[in-house]
Amino acid sequence: MAKYMLIMRGTDESLAEMTNTSFEEMLETVGRFNEELIRAGVLVAAEGLDDPAQGVVVDYSGQTPVVTDGPYGETKELFGGFYLIDVASKEEAVEWAKRMPAMSGSKCEIRRVPSIDEFPQDNEWIIRERAWRERTGQL
Repeated sequence: MAKYMLIMRGTDESLAEMTNTSFEEMLETVGRFNEELIRAGVLVAAEGLDDPAQGVVVDYSGQTPVVTDGPYGETKELFGGFYLIDVASKEEAVEWAKRMPAMSGSKCEIRRVPSIDEFPQDNEWIIRERAWRERTGQL
């Protein structure tokens, strides 16, 4: 099994469609998909993100980090939320993403999340992180 993040990206088109959809209808549609993930035993986490206007960007281009208040970036560059799933393969992650309830024009980026087991186990920082994960029940 491997973890994959399904990162949802909106577009101007999908955001316009979302504004024309009732909140209750969106909850119902997403809730049904979430229930499928839960029943299949693959859901690790799922979250939507707040309005980009409420966010900030920390830019490290210069010598000192510069903080800029939102809104920022083009719609196509913004993440709207994510699912973290634990599945057997990238192909299975793709199949789940294809079933995701998304507005027309939306996109989903799929990225594998490397396991701590893939890092050098004799590294001091990996040893510390593994101990923290064990203490907090995340391993």
